[in-house]
Amino acid sequence: MPFLSPEDGYLRVFNIFDTDTDENQRGLLEAMCSIIDNADYPGWVCSTAHNGLERRGVANIVQWKSREQLEARYAGEAFRHKTVPEFDSMATRVQLLQAEVVFSQLHPELKAPVEISTDRDDYTVLMILESEPENQKELVDTMSQPDEWLLDVPGYRSHTIMRGLNGSFLVNYAQWDSREHYDAFHTLPEEERPQYVQRTRARARSLATSRWANTFAVAHSRSADTV
Repeated sequence: MPFLSPEDGYLRVFNIFDTDTDENQRGLLEAMCSIIDNADYPGWVCSTAHNGLERRGVANIVQWKSREQLEARYAGEAFRHKTVPEFDSMATRVQLLQAEVVFSQLHPELKAPVEISTDRDDYTVLMILESEPENQKELVDTMSQPDEWLLDVPGYRSHTIMRGLNGSFLVNYAQWDSREHYDAFHTLPEEERPQYVQRTRARARSLATSRWANTFAVAHSRSADTV
């Protein structure tokens, strides 16, 4: 079962594809699920495909035991000459991001670690914040603080912060129980949030150079027989 935990030491790879038509979204998801079902690579732990909701696109969270084993996969002929061109032909934007988990917070009713699974009904929010390399640490530290207020926000389940290994971004992977509850949180006026939350959000905005986000439903997942 795929999990997000700061303790396991796995490398997380976010393969994110934006697209412009329903047909291309279906094609991307089908191709992604086929790769997941046939995955058998040294060091591969698990893969979880996500289907875009708010905007067209798909995302695959792939977990690896080491960066070296991932690079061996990237160097393979099939990946370079078949997989990459196939996905590029259907996507309008491609992000291949390597990251490590640095912080997770879960609602008290949930048991750690964070689980990502088709057995759940999470409304998933995936956000990428870019920063200048010299500001990445402060941005990650700012976003990695416990938030007690969030635990009482209706619909909140969890959020996980991951540090980009290239030194210029972070990933926020958040789980909610519904679109309605997330939208209510997302559109809440700043002045109705606690002062410390306002300060945290303002500091993060000042450190980030760009923001990408979409909402997803987990569509397919598979883990290696032996992890």
